[in-house]
Amino acid sequence: MKNLMKVKYKETEVVPKKSFGQNFLTDDNILRKIIDAARLSPDDTVLEIGPGFGALTKHIAKMVPHFTAVELDKELAHFIRTEFPTVNLIEGDVLDLSLATIAQGKKLKVLGNIPYAITSPILFKLLDERAHLCEAILLVQDEVARRLSAIPHTKEYGILTVQLQAFAKVEYCFKVGKHVFKPQPKVNSAVIRLSFQPEFSQVPAELETAFRLLVRRAFAMRRKTLENNLKLHYDLSGVPFDFKRRAEELSISEFIALTLKLHHRKVAPNYLPQHQGK
Repeated sequence: MKNLMKVKYKETEVVPKKSFGQNFLTDDNILRKIIDAARLSPDDTVLEIGPGFGALTKHIAKMVPHFTAVELDKELAHFIRTEFPTVNLIEGDVLDLSLATIAQGKKLKVLGNIPYAITSPILFKLLDERAHLCEAILLVQDEVARRLSAIPHTKEYGILTVQLQAFAKVEYCFKVGKHVFKPQPKVNSAVIRLSFQPEFSQVPAELETAFRLLVRRAFAMRRKTLENNLKLHYDLSGVPFDFKRRAEELSISEFIALTLKLHHRKVAPNYLPQHQGK
């Protein structure tokens, strides 16, 4: 039988669960750098995602003794309750939480070592509920961090890039090598900071739904032109725009301008151009 790696801290020992994406950060210098990036103050309302054995939790608690953490693993949830009695521990999935309920009328600062498998759902949740956030300081896969901070005309630039940069300030803070985790992942990580203050939102509120839908459609088949990706959804005739370009070439402001031009020019669901399928 294959030996399973166990991670132990004090009296608690767990076998890291692959389904939970558990890779525990063990380097205190990196943890302090994350806290520095978070710019915490005692008045902050904090949510920590996935505290694990509390490596980051203990540093947060030095600055903000009373805050909320959410942990899916039963054993680790019990450990955090015992080890950090001043922390409000929610045992469950962060994707099921109401950030508004946790924020209680204030603005949340979110910190966490995010499981690779659910990074995108967590980021979209933060985006959807950003009215209750001020910042998120997250440890994610380096490839994801570079995607989020990418610029047009690069292979990293995509749906998540555009949607986050349109509504938040995205900062790549620093790279984290894989050797500081237990078990060691196959890839490097990085810390990003997302600032959700209203001044960083570039999209008018009334256009948000139309904008996010158009961006998804524009990137539907990445190597195809805007014309090929959008013509089944919008009437492009007579619209002054170069639809021979690809979505990865457009800046945020161009996506917003395109949304303004197209969001009222929807094609009927049963309409197909005559040349479709030829």
